[in-house]
Amino acid sequence: MSERVLDCLVVGGGPAGLTAAIYLARYRRRFQVVDAGQSRAALIPTSHNHAGFPDGIPGPVLLRRMAAQARKYGAHIVPGSVTRLERRPDAIFVATLDREPILARTILLATGVVDREPKLPDVSDVIRRGLVRHCGICDGYEAMGRRVGVIGHGNSGLHEALFLRTYASDITLLSLGRPLTLTEEERRQAAQAEIAVVEAPVRRVVVEGDQVRALDMLGGECRSFDVLYAALGSDARSDLVRGLGTHLDDKGCVVTDAHQRSSTDGLFAAGDVVRSLDQISVAMGQAAIAATAIHNRLRGVPSPKTASDDTLSFSAQSLGTCCTPSREAQLG
Repeated sequence: MSERVLDCLVVGGGPAGLTAAIYLARYRRRFQVVDAGQSRAALIPTSHNHAGFPDGIPGPVLLRRMAAQARKYGAHIVPGSVTRLERRPDAIFVATLDREPILARTILLATGVVDREPKLPDVSDVIRRGLVRHCGICDGYEAMGRRVGVIGHGNSGLHEALFLRTYASDITLLSLGRPLTLTEEERRQAAQAEIAVVEAPVRRVVVEGDQVRALDMLGGECRSFDVLYAALGSDARSDLVRGLGTHLDDKGCVVTDAHQRSSTDGLFAAGDVVRSLDQISVAMGQAAIAATAIHNRLRGVPSPKTASDDTLSFSAQSLGTCCTPSREAQLG
């Protein structure tokens, strides 16, 4: 009996992974999406810059709609985390999911990044409420005319504050007691932009109603903000491919070419785990490119339309892939 091998295993169920699922399903490929449920999009209260939603759309709603669209075409999306990824001498990838191996001809890594969060009580809930944000590109417009605090330990915090100066005039850069290591020129830029720089320790941060208050600063000073932006950076979820020798940049992001191919043959990457502009629309575009490149790479592999009955039976029943729509897809 021949081995059961997927055309592609998509690791990650955020905007990139789900876009790839829609494309791969419509390409009639045998694939599976493994979703650890850690997409940053799930924390977005409302996205106002995603095209097609003039009134905005909450991140969780967008993810549910994308998953439903993928399942409509028979995509198989399962919860879980891939804990190990290897590549055999015959170029087949072996992924470990819940101690069980999954074989695939190609991998699409769409694991994203994890933000470095400020130390706040119930930080996830505060993010969902929109009181702590990470992306001025995404929602700086919504901060227009508000009191803005930017938390940063280096010049990245200043760059975020200068970016937000487009929208707000009351901006404070907080280092939480750590030196900002700004050059004289950078401090001049902050002063010229009328950005307050506070390097004193903040011993306590509380959320009161719709405001974030920094308390117990030196001298007993207290500052209140309508919104805090965390400019502490992020870490790419790329550890899974380090053992493959995949080329990563200095931030740990996967380096890809114009077709989202990595340096490891058969391994593709899309979304925030790739160094680019961290935006939903960019992740979706990269995923469309990657899925198409994967399909073109596998054009010599029999598709469900031409495969034998045995192969069809295996792929639909054993792997729950896109050959035959699942019962959920048929009912939905």
